[in-house]
Amino acid sequence: MTMAADTVHKGAGLPVDDLRLDHVEFYVEDLARASSHWSTHYGFTPVGSVSGADHLALAMRHDRTLLILTQGTDDNHPATAYVQQHGDGVARIALRTGDAAAAYEHAVAHGARPVVPPTRHAGAATRTTAVVSGFGDVVHVLVERDDSDDLPPGFEPLAPAGTELPGDGPALLEVDHFAVCLAVGELTDTVAHYREALGFREIFEERIAVGAQAMLSKVVQSRSGDITLTLIQPDPEAEPGQIDDFLKNHGGAGVQHIAFASPDAATTVRVLADRGVEFLTAPATYYELLGRRMELKRHDLDTLRSLNLLVDEDHAGQLFQVFTRSVHPRRTLFFEIIERLGAQTFGSSNIRALYEAVELEMARRDSTGR
Repeated sequence: MTMAADTVHKGAGLPVDDLRLDHVEFYVEDLARASSHWSTHYGFTPVGSVSGADHLALAMRHDRTLLILTQGTDDNHPATAYVQQHGDGVARIALRTGDAAAAYEHAVAHGARPVVPPTRHAGAATRTTAVVSGFGDVVHVLVERDDSDDLPPGFEPLAPAGTELPGDGPALLEVDHFAVCLAVGELTDTVAHYREALGFREIFEERIAVGAQAMLSKVVQSRSGDITLTLIQPDPEAEPGQIDDFLKNHGGAGVQHIAFASPDAATTVRVLADRGVEFLTAPATYYELLGRRMELKRHDLDTLRSLNLLVDEDHAGQLFQVFTRSVHPRRTLFFEIIERLGAQTFGSSNIRALYEAVELEMARRDSTGR
């Protein structure tokens, strides 16, 4: 485990220095089904919609997270081809910037593939957008807009329809990080892409071994600290494992999971469970050994065991995390709830427990056929 040094783009003033997360866009096969899932299970509220000639889209918000769900209604819309190749998944990660045109020019000049050049949006608080390459089929929309504008261009606001009180929903504050699976040989180039084209810093790297299987991971983060990507590829010298399975079932590189930050993981998990969200089960031995390896700063051992919460510790503090059971037809997408008490890393000592939990889940599916 290594905290990586920052050696690229020292100094201030680059047009990509201010990048923040604006929204996350999923391409989906069935908009009604996807929106019902996010509303029922995760407490997201519809706030805007688009009905275009070749697509339908819905904007949904929960606290500081804005999701866009887009269904292609024509073969020419990119969502149609994406869903055929990958199934439902994260297709566009939008990055807020003070100058979308300058950020686009910088990114393209430093190796990013241009996708859509800067486009002005007359009459909208979102003044300019542009699109550049990310990883796999995932692209980045560069968004320049006023803070007063709650929606991307083209969306019509929706009046609040629900009666749910703010305290009734799960406390999912914002996106903590994205976990991205890459094919063998793509990790180094992808890190270089984010460092050079988008000014990200490489902040962490490690090799994680579980039996005969292993993975290599590097973490990149925007200068603002608002966007974090945990990039993972299989170790080519180890046996094939879960990352290989993701790449095969997803059809290439993509987002494996999104981690949502919570101020109280235990309460959030209870609320989500009441809403029908299922979580991976940690091995019983994990909790038998936990009390010996660290002193808990929050949540008692019985609470952690009952909710399958995992704990990790680094030089800055502790974190508590849990992973949802995937309901994706291809089992390629799931979510994480994470509570940080100062910790800055990503729970690497829990990878083995997660890995074993996934193996047990796969065995259960094999034996039951579901």
